[in-house]
Amino acid sequence: YHTRGVTKAVVSTQSTGAEPMDLMDALRETLKNSLIVDGVTKGLRESVKKLDKREASLCVLAESTDEKNIVKLVEALCREHGINLIKIDDAKKLGEWVGLCKIDKEGNARKVVRCSCAVVSNFGRESIALEVINDHFKRSVAAE
Repeated sequence: YHTRGVTKAVVSTQSTGAEPMDLMDALRETLKNSLIVDGVTKGLRESVKKLDKREASLCVLAESTDEKNIVKLVEALCREHGINLIKIDDAKKLGEWVGLCKIDKEGNARKVVRCSCAVVSNFGRESIALEVINDHFKRSVAAE
């Protein structure tokens, strides 16, 4: 069967000046835009419900989960329903990106909660970040 858009991405801490936006920056920006319109489902249980109902447009999975069956379940649901999947290496990073943290006066994230899986059902406004992600999946499907 056809696997549609499963991507493993490594979180980089390099700053991107005038360079084109990399996948991780685009993902962070897209999650932020989706949070504004309440289009992000956080947590494994709720994410699996959205995936099973085919209400998801994009799934983000943290590979640093302790239970490997979680990874297999989410990958299988995304593959079965043709939902794009991006894997990142750190659950704390995903938790910060989907708003599971407190922001202090300086704008730094504090008390970050881990998030194993997040699903985007509404991207909010169109953005360059969303185009970067869509182009990434078009290239990965064309490469197969």
